[in-house]
Amino acid sequence: MPTKRTKTQKINIEQKEGAFSALFSRLGARKKHESSDISLIRSILNPEKAKIIHALKTKQPNSIYELAKILGRDFKTVRQDITLLEKIGFVEMIPIHKGKREKLKPLLVLDALEIKISL
Repeated sequence: MPTKRTKTQKINIEQKEGAFSALFSRLGARKKHESSDISLIRSILNPEKAKIIHALKTKQPNSIYELAKILGRDFKTVRQDITLLEKIGFVEMIPIHKGKREKLKPLLVLDALEIKISL
């Protein structure tokens, strides 16, 4: 069983042009964000992703399929959400071997998230 590695993620938001660029560069965004910055943050920290994070912490599913069943959601949409959470460093995908098959276990590696907004 893999050792759980946890960390604290910090996001600092300042009122200036390009304040979100460090966060968005981790997401692979290529265009310049201005008024859509807040909407992108909302898409990252929405209720569905909060449910995923909670389920990962409390239920510790062994696969994305199992996570989707726990949440009562479609596998494809859960996979898309997990991919985004993985890109920003909230989740790691751990390979688990069972016989000849390999599956990926989503593992929450975040123990705290601090968001600081400077006005």
